[in-house]
Amino acid sequence: MAVEPLPSLDRSTLRERALDALRAAITGGQYRPGDHLGEVELAGHLGVSRGTVREALRHLQQEGLVVSGARGMLRVSSHSAAEIRELFQVRAALEGLAVRLLIASEKRETAVEVLRAAVSDLDDAHRDFVAHVDADMAFHLLLCELSGNSMLVTAWRQLAGRIRVTIMARGEQQSTLMSGAYHTPIVDAIEAGDVVGAVDVVQQHMERAAERLADPDPAG
Repeated sequence: MAVEPLPSLDRSTLRERALDALRAAITGGQYRPGDHLGEVELAGHLGVSRGTVREALRHLQQEGLVVSGARGMLRVSSHSAAEIRELFQVRAALEGLAVRLLIASEKRETAVEVLRAAVSDLDDAHRDFVAHVDADMAFHLLLCELSGNSMLVTAWRQLAGRIRVTIMARGEQQSTLMSGAYHTPIVDAIEAGDVVGAVDVVQQHMERAAERLADPDPAG
């Protein structure tokens, strides 16, 4: 698969910059699930040593974005249908806790206003697919941040790369899952103070997304 060359880096904080560049290339869809990640090729594109690339790839393995395949070759992680469903089950648990905490919070009204602004941002017709994914991920991260639970946010962030790679791999067929209308019921339930309803809406939201993303024939 032909890919656009990655940008060369200056010599400052090379490991961190290489890591950021490779992570962005994977989560942005430049490298897709199953693509081989060769140290020599990547080092040449980035203008760094193979050792620097190796360290960055090792970190991405820990994040679950890169896996070791046959003969130790590293590839972008590819999730099975079962793994995608498991990933979104964990999301549902985390974001279900977030809405519980939000409803119990004294800052619920303010949080609802902030979330409604984020929902309206999802329907910007002038953005491309990558920016649309950015807006969708930002809404869900915001939901967790507004809960006030820092450990919840940390746990969600650890899944974010895998979530994004999964969404990017399915392409624009999944755009309806990122519309404002698809997210509004979550905010409505929080505003109403309906804990059971809010958790149920989040659960259904994640189940539907998982089924669409796990479908091997998204056009079917």
